[in-house]
Amino acid sequence: MGSLCTEGLVPHVELAHVFLLSLEAALIKLDPEDGKQIMEYFRTQALLMKEKALLQASVRDQKKLLVENGKLKKDIEQLRSQLQENQRRPKALLSAAPPPSHTSPAPTTHVNQPAGVATNPEGKIESKRKDGGKEGRKRLDSISLSFPARPPSDSLSLGAEPRVDASRLDLRVGRILSVRLHPLAEGMSVQEVDVGENAPRTVVSKLGGETPLEELRGGRAVLLCNVKACKMRGVVSQARLLFCSTPDDCTELLTPPTGSTPGDRVTFLNYPGDPDRELQAKDRVWELLQPDLQVDSRGVANYKGCGFEVKGKGLCRAPSLTDGVIR
Repeated sequence: MGSLCTEGLVPHVELAHVFLLSLEAALIKLDPEDGKQIMEYFRTQALLMKEKALLQASVRDQKKLLVENGKLKKDIEQLRSQLQENQRRPKALLSAAPPPSHTSPAPTTHVNQPAGVATNPEGKIESKRKDGGKEGRKRLDSISLSFPARPPSDSLSLGAEPRVDASRLDLRVGRILSVRLHPLAEGMSVQEVDVGENAPRTVVSKLGGETPLEELRGGRAVLLCNVKACKMRGVVSQARLLFCSTPDDCTELLTPPTGSTPGDRVTFLNYPGDPDRELQAKDRVWELLQPDLQVDSRGVANYKGCGFEVKGKGLCRAPSLTDGVIR
């Protein structure tokens, strides 16, 4: 839907461009000094209107995906209830089966016994039929065949599988308080970042090559905060800075929306839920999610088309790069 809306805007954008060119020529001819300022104002308003239309298209896409997600959840609940009903049926049949009959011991009176039956010294009757045990086994086999087969164990474990989506990531807005080169690793740097906690977190990153470190001091960033702390060349890193990277090796820090503050949670509209307390290395959650973490053609960070959002404040973006991956 978003692509259709964007394509529908193209003729209007071209007409607006032609109109602005003719208007600019007329204004400069009338008043060369103020004409340029007026045209700059018109251009700014046109860009704002274009971005607003694109954002509206993106919101419509997100609402459509949310409706489809709700339908899928409803189908899953119906299948789960059917599975639970199938699991209860064998138990109900077992409880309804009559208990096996127990024969009372025969009286120990000495009477004339039929052929094939003899009494032991204690007076108990013993059967000499050779097929007596086979009859009992046949009865048990017939009873077991009357019950439906138990569902395989794989189907029982479907409901217990942990989700693997972006809601498991504890993404927060942070402010870089200080930055310095790593003393033991060339091409790496160490940042102290405020993420809304009592003390800043130490982060080791690859911001040590062509990135001017002085420009990063005081800037805002998006951090993955539930990674396990690890020592990198003698310095313990307590979080991970998120970057956008393009195929031509251009790299930029993702930036949160204007007005966001350190500690604000970055969430996903279509993937609600609480993040893990700590991502376990054996689960490989970050590695599994990374192929779907991208920056689109408008520079908006998203997971499977759902934007990185700080509720009530906006979307996270790459400052200038487009069509890149997030790492």
